[in-house]
Amino acid sequence: MWPFRKRIPLKDSGIFEGFTDWHSHILPGVDDGVQTIEEALEILCLYEELGVKSVWLTPHIMEDIPNTTAHLRERYAELQAAYTGLINLHLAAENMLDNLFEERLEKNDLLPLGENGDHLLVETSYFTPPMGLSNILLRTKAKGYYPVLAHPERYVYMGESDYRRLKDMGVKFQLNLPSIAGMYGNRIKKKAMLLLKEKAITHIGTDIHSYNIFQKFICTSITRNVQKLLNF
Repeated sequence: MWPFRKRIPLKDSGIFEGFTDWHSHILPGVDDGVQTIEEALEILCLYEELGVKSVWLTPHIMEDIPNTTAHLRERYAELQAAYTGLINLHLAAENMLDNLFEERLEKNDLLPLGENGDHLLVETSYFTPPMGLSNILLRTKAKGYYPVLAHPERYVYMGESDYRRLKDMGVKFQLNLPSIAGMYGNRIKKKAMLLLKEKAITHIGTDIHSYNIFQKFICTSITRNVQKLLNF
């Protein structure tokens, strides 16, 4: 077997050593992710075993899940009080590009990503873009934020030319690790590999929603070639 085709379980690949998870749904009881403090602590314990250094908690904010900044900060403070481990926890949000986002952008009522507070994790529907997507992204930039598009590989309506256009606009891309493990299907895996090979990815996240699914995910295997691409 060729050395770069040899497969290795994700948990043994070293990818998580010193890893920053830029996209997670660990903050409990606020969206479709983790629901209890106990499960959140269980995940963080597993993260420590894997060598994860830093986690950005990015709960959904959208018209269907209209989390307020104040509520999310309260839940974040509760998790911080309960967690006594070594991982650095940070609060941000995954913002659906909808009417609610437009309102909050105008008021600057946002939870940004990154140490400098100048990035915003954003998403769209998997199947259709919002009307005026480019204009929304440009308005986000005009407000002083770098848009970071969550899991671009998962959008059915996006292809190589769309990625190139968005990148030229200054949009950054956050890859979901489960995509390269094939957990969303082969088509999404191929798009994820394309983005990695084109060096278009700036942020990597797990998009973790539950302890049990994450346990299964880290037991899936990747090739040495993929491992090499992820170490950027």
